[in-house]
Amino acid sequence: MSTDTTNPTESAALEVCSNTDPLHLIDVDHVRLFVGNAKQAAFFYAYTFGFQVTQCDDLTTGNRDDASYLLTQGNIRMILTTGLNKDHPAQRHINLFGDGVKDIAFTVFDAEKAYNKAIENGAESAYEPYKTGDEQGEVVRAGIKTYGEVVHSFVSRTGTYSLPNLKKGSIIFPGFQEMVHPLNQFNKDNPCGLKFLDHCVGNVEFNGMDKAVDWYEKVLEFSMFKHFDDDDISTEYSALMSKVMSSGSGLIKFPINEPAEGKRKSQIQEYLDWHNDTPGIQHLAFRTDDAIQSITELRKRGVNFLRLPDTYYEIVWDRVGDIQEEKRLIQELGILVDRDDQGYLLQLFTRPVQDRPTLFFEIICRRGSQSFGKGNFKALFEALELEQDRRGNL
Repeated sequence: MSTDTTNPTESAALEVCSNTDPLHLIDVDHVRLFVGNAKQAAFFYAYTFGFQVTQCDDLTTGNRDDASYLLTQGNIRMILTTGLNKDHPAQRHINLFGDGVKDIAFTVFDAEKAYNKAIENGAESAYEPYKTGDEQGEVVRAGIKTYGEVVHSFVSRTGTYSLPNLKKGSIIFPGFQEMVHPLNQFNKDNPCGLKFLDHCVGNVEFNGMDKAVDWYEKVLEFSMFKHFDDDDISTEYSALMSKVMSSGSGLIKFPINEPAEGKRKSQIQEYLDWHNDTPGIQHLAFRTDDAIQSITELRKRGVNFLRLPDTYYEIVWDRVGDIQEEKRLIQELGILVDRDDQGYLLQLFTRPVQDRPTLFFEIICRRGSQSFGKGNFKALFEALELEQDRRGNL
């Protein structure tokens, strides 16, 4: 997911990329969530998912407009933002959609060049390039709109704010200050083992998927990685279709889902119903190198995961075969397993993390497989339908 800029050979290659491809994505710079109460949300994500709360920008730092907290774990950086007045964009977002992902930001070599190229490719501007900095360095940011009200920001960094320094714990943006959170030491002593953002899933309206796919192909110059139709992802009652878009560098993948015709309401339609009929981010998938350790710790912390019937494990091993993890523990923890021609993967999905059923998380561990658990789709969909029925939304 990240580039080692200390390697001279890679640095030379990346310099060529910076001169020839302004949309070359170096890293996922950060994910910004708009939330109703950033201080309380930071505590929730710190306790339940093991994030370090390392920096803030709020009234105490002189910010009179909003309050933001930086949460880090591995190479994951999440910024939780709450507006401090009724006219702040975060407050409108929360009123319409509840807490949710607003911005998936990318580190690039030159944010202004990346923005200009995206605009040239047909993007609509979210905000024009602007620079902040001090004697330590500077950050340039610019943003474009994607499906719904989701934004992709381009971020370029120099000096203390450079990406290598950021990964070592430097200040993310001018105005932020380091902070000590009461859960940080506990999380160091009891790690959850989440490493980086593996993929980000968006839900769009009926017949909206191809439009979104076309946008990623033309504007960000992504390519299609996988395609699943309603024969792949369906049950007796509901179905969806999905296409997976991948950046040219393979940095990140964006599955895009739309509802398909069925006897009852699909999970995608349920999302849209509770998201003001507006496309948006359904879930973020965090990669771990040890699914058993991560999910064991997350369950201890109270994370609620979907539960599959035990009958799932009566047939899964015939399909998947041998794995390096202990199968008994996989079943006890309720982890899903799938295999393709490159290897296998382990995955598990949380229940919604808030009252509106509009945001959840996936924990994924890849043992060679680069797919998304196609063999689990039917079992997963049935588990989701049980949850929808429990909420009265099926």
